[in-house]
Amino acid sequence: MFETVIGLEVHVQLNTKTKLFCSCPTSFAEHQNTNTCPTCLALPGALPVVNKEAAIKAMRFGYAINANVNHSSNFDRKSYFYPDSPSAYQITQLTKAIVQKGEVFIDMPDGSQKRIGMTQAHLEADAGKNMHEGDHSKVDLNRAGTPLMEIVSDPDMRSSDEAVAYLKKLHATVRYLDISDANMQEGSFRCDVNVSIRPKGQEAYGTRVEIKNINSFRFVAASIAYEVQRQTEAYEDGVYAQEVHQETRLWDVDKGETRSMRGKEEAADYRYFPDPDLRPLIVTDEMVEEAKKIPELPDAKVKRYVEELGIKRTDALVITSNKEMAYYFEEMLEHGAVAKTAVTWLTSELLGRLNKEGHAIENSPVNAKTLGTLVAKIADSSISGKGAKEILDHMMENAERDIDTLIEKLGLAQVSDDGAILVIIDEILANNQDKVEQYKSGKDKLFGFFVGQTMKASKGSANPGKVNELLKQRLN
Repeated sequence: MFETVIGLEVHVQLNTKTKLFCSCPTSFAEHQNTNTCPTCLALPGALPVVNKEAAIKAMRFGYAINANVNHSSNFDRKSYFYPDSPSAYQITQLTKAIVQKGEVFIDMPDGSQKRIGMTQAHLEADAGKNMHEGDHSKVDLNRAGTPLMEIVSDPDMRSSDEAVAYLKKLHATVRYLDISDANMQEGSFRCDVNVSIRPKGQEAYGTRVEIKNINSFRFVAASIAYEVQRQTEAYEDGVYAQEVHQETRLWDVDKGETRSMRGKEEAADYRYFPDPDLRPLIVTDEMVEEAKKIPELPDAKVKRYVEELGIKRTDALVITSNKEMAYYFEEMLEHGAVAKTAVTWLTSELLGRLNKEGHAIENSPVNAKTLGTLVAKIADSSISGKGAKEILDHMMENAERDIDTLIEKLGLAQVSDDGAILVIIDEILANNQDKVEQYKSGKDKLFGFFVGQTMKASKGSANPGKVNELLKQRLN
């Protein structure tokens, strides 16, 4: 039996207005090579200046994960000979990163949490982008110099499920902190996966393989599964040393397999040395104060939702997994929705409809205030649950949003007046005297028949609670 050992290097593009060492904008999808200057093109004589906002955002992440935030950190040069790096090196932090020794807790299937250690999070400049067309290639340097925070985990994960849970927790955390949009499709949150196997009980690590630049949770899980199987088969076939090398591999989406890219470079191969153009990054008290402005994060929200709102932990985890969903939920409560009912209407009724239409919660045609008001109308018996679903369906297709107007327009007002309901009940009982006698002689199940007939006669407008209460009075 083998044990899988996984460590992740996650590259988070910080959402600063300008690049890490120059004033060029970081806006996405601009015309190629327009967001460039002598500094990010590495022209002779151009000098870098550290982006203060990027440093503060990296510090904020450090404080959020209980890490050591260094008030003095260094920049180094890492030799990097590729066309998308015009300087032939990358400015990064090797010897002393701005953030070190943090921790992230992931939720396990049994309800417990597992601690994943974080080695460091350092600032570095992103490279540009190579584009290959037929027999020639082009380079777009708009992205060159964009501030990245690379988060390096300890090798604490033992399965693809744990790796994905860790990634999702990081993804949610940086979005709650508003330090990155973490858009995986646009490359602002991407991941390198380090995988090895070892016989269970063995302390020494096996040969580590790195899988580069994976940009979806699904592909992370699939690439780990493939690589573990490849290494396990090699070990069992007695060819582990020949087939498993310390190397960099790519994930081939079409073939569903990893394939060799290049031999894994060691630190010596990158020829790191202190950047001569950048002095140590010294953070001020003002920067520390700004970085410590941390909003309520997912774990704290889950705890509050469970303890104060009384909702299930599983529901709280679903709601807090997405920043926009959590804020939507809280705004529903501000507009009168009861927490437990709001959970059902958000996670089941609304999300079910949004998923069917291919919408995300932030693009919902029904806002939180409107849905909260609708749910509150159910609680105060102004409308039935069935009627509320009809109104929600109507709002998904139409621009009308005033709940009271829609209740009246669609004829969905719930009748709670005792007198009006009793008129219907008395008529039902008078027309079904034989069943009344059977009920009184012990056939209790007929009570459901009387409820159904009353609701049918009222065309669903009668308050079910009142119907049950008044029927019991009449029958007894």
